[in-house]
Amino acid sequence: MGLMLDLWHDSFYKFVQVDDPEQLASDLTDLCTRSGLRGSILVAHEGINGMLAGSEAQLNAFWTVLHQNPRFTGLHPKRTPASEMPFKRLKIRVKPELVPLGIDGVDATSKTGVQVPPSEWLDLIHQEDVVVLDNRNDFEARIGTFEGAINPGVKKFRDFAKYVLDHQKEWEGKRIAMFCTGGIRCEKASAWMLDLGMDVYQLEGGIMNYFLTAPESNNGWVGECFVFDGRVSIDAALEEGDLSLKAVNEQYGDVVK
Repeated sequence: MGLMLDLWHDSFYKFVQVDDPEQLASDLTDLCTRSGLRGSILVAHEGINGMLAGSEAQLNAFWTVLHQNPRFTGLHPKRTPASEMPFKRLKIRVKPELVPLGIDGVDATSKTGVQVPPSEWLDLIHQEDVVVLDNRNDFEARIGTFEGAINPGVKKFRDFAKYVLDHQKEWEGKRIAMFCTGGIRCEKASAWMLDLGMDVYQLEGGIMNYFLTAPESNNGWVGECFVFDGRVSIDAALEEGDLSLKAVNEQYGDVVK
């Protein structure tokens, strides 16, 4: 599939205290509209989670302004190519949580598991005292995952906590290494798992960051990575796969709307 020369996809998130999410959502809507971007951003009291697409100049214009906000100065996107616009429109919404774990009182703005750089990830997950958890939905793990990782088989993120509690005792004395698409699900889950007294590690920047920095071969990844946009899936070389949303739903049971 040939790539357009100047069409890019930025994914990003940050857990940070937002006192007025409605105002921030309004400001982001104005900024994205002025920059000519499409995509989606969720805003909550616990931070922001977004995916945007446009030309390099349009995306850079967005980040130049957003970085003027002290809360987001250190936030940098994971930028990957797109062969065509992966979003139909711009959609910015306010939600109670960025990712609902189903556990009250989880504060991911103040703590998280150990962030493991992509260069150190393979070494970690091959250690005998490490349990490797794919912190994504079942259909995502079946499309592609790290070799040897456990697929908890959950249908949605809020089911993940029950899986952890059901296996907590057998994991005593083990280190837990988790990964997800961009890192946000791991960061939310690890904040809660730390409260349980678990020794938690997570792939820094998620699978997308790993694909951007790891070698294309001998990287431990098998299959493709499902992405929640019009590209559907990409491989470790950042090439778009042949999957369609229709094929995903037919194979895994109406998992994507």
